[in-house]
Amino acid sequence: MSATLERSAIRPFTFEFPEAELEDLRARVVATRWPEKETVADQSQGTQLATLKELAHYWASEYDWRKVEAKLKALPHFITEIDGLDIHFIHVRSKHEDALPLIVTHGWPGSIIEQLKIIEPLTDPTAHGGSASDAFHLVIPSMPGYGFSGKPTTTGWGPERIARAWAELMKRLGYQKYVAQGGDWGAIITDYMGVQEPEGLLGIHTNMAGVVPPAVDQALIAGNPLPSGLSLSDEEKAACEQLDFVYRHVYFAYMMGSRPQSLTGLADSPVGLAAFMLDHDAASLEMISRSFAGHAEGLTRDDVLDNITLFWLTNTAISASRLYAENKTSFFGVKGVSLPVAVSVFPDEMYRAPKSWAEQAYPNLIHYNTLEKGGHFAAWEQPELLVREVRAGLRTLR
Repeated sequence: MSATLERSAIRPFTFEFPEAELEDLRARVVATRWPEKETVADQSQGTQLATLKELAHYWASEYDWRKVEAKLKALPHFITEIDGLDIHFIHVRSKHEDALPLIVTHGWPGSIIEQLKIIEPLTDPTAHGGSASDAFHLVIPSMPGYGFSGKPTTTGWGPERIARAWAELMKRLGYQKYVAQGGDWGAIITDYMGVQEPEGLLGIHTNMAGVVPPAVDQALIAGNPLPSGLSLSDEEKAACEQLDFVYRHVYFAYMMGSRPQSLTGLADSPVGLAAFMLDHDAASLEMISRSFAGHAEGLTRDDVLDNITLFWLTNTAISASRLYAENKTSFFGVKGVSLPVAVSVFPDEMYRAPKSWAEQAYPNLIHYNTLEKGGHFAAWEQPELLVREVRAGLRTLR
């Protein structure tokens, strides 16, 4: 077998983090040089000092990485080279042979950790309130520069290219018919899979729909008034207000999108990394802060630190950030998907996609539902609800 064929083969993947690396992490957390307390009583200046001190204390004295490591190691991991880059993925086949293959993509500041809670319910539905006809074969890749995937050494790995790589991955796995799902970057990549329509892709499910009309999206991104003459429903006006807030406050995206290498301090300070990663969106930061204050909801302290610790141990803070610099598209704008699309809207998402916009953006909309709770990290925060939505949303494509 040639070297090229060997690299493109599907190979088993294992990982190991020695105790010395965990000891170094704890020592760095303990040695954190703290800033003064914020000068406001809310989170308007970012992740609050009290939250970070609670996080650091737990991280250094009680948190056990080996617990989630054991969960990860219990899963089948693989790696293959696609388009010159090693792509890592988890591949869990259902015991139900008629299961529908599904590729699920994480986002930032997430990782494959986001999907751990949905694996068993989706692959073994009869043990989790479903029927055999709800079963999926799951493929969960790490995006380039994230987790165990390779780190691009040249430019060009934007969401469109990742979408093409995912189609190649499913082809290599022998899946002739499959579906795709994602949130955050995963939603954008999944949208582009829908645009590209690779052979075998039946449809997609998204929990961060890209449906904002171009004129509205362009005005809000630029900070301009909405175009005159627009007739907006109350739901659409609310979405515009949410988007206006997001575009004025996603400073992390602007920084990573323009100067990712200047964030090198994130690779040197674990608490600095945590402060940056927690401050993704207002609702998520509030929820996580409550968890570290002793009121767990959605995400536990361990959930949060499992993900941050994976970033730390793989040293992917900067390589993951570069995806923002590679992106040339709107986060929430219409992409042009004509394949069947299922949309789930969680109330604490950065914006709640109106059904009217979803119907315009996705002419083959097969499912639209608003949920009673949950936010940006749907698979991670509300796995039972997302599993229910994936089953229902993609059922007609079987």
